Amino acid sequence: MSEHAEGSHPYYKIFAVLTVLTILEIFWARWFQTRGMLAAGLSIMAAAKASLVGLYYMHLKYERHLLWLVALFPVALVIAMIAGLLPDAVAPY
Repeated sequence: MSEHAEGSHPYYKIFAVLTVLTILEIFWARWFQTRGMLAAGLSIMAAAKASLVGLYYMHLKYERHLLWLVALFPVALVIAMIAGLLPDAVAPY
């Protein structure tokens, strides 16, 4: 393996972490049948995966603060939507 390919980019490490998180999500969905634990675990793992993709593959790790605001605005909208819809999701049938 060449010297350049060994230490220049963490893409293979990030890919391995994303693969492990995907496998963990599959097992998590099989082990936890309660809606609260299932949703919490899958949400945390999905957020971790989205963060890794955004930081390394979309190169947000090296951007200025203005681009961070542009990237975080949809996250704020998702949080607002989850907060608004959560009472309906946890209501008994």
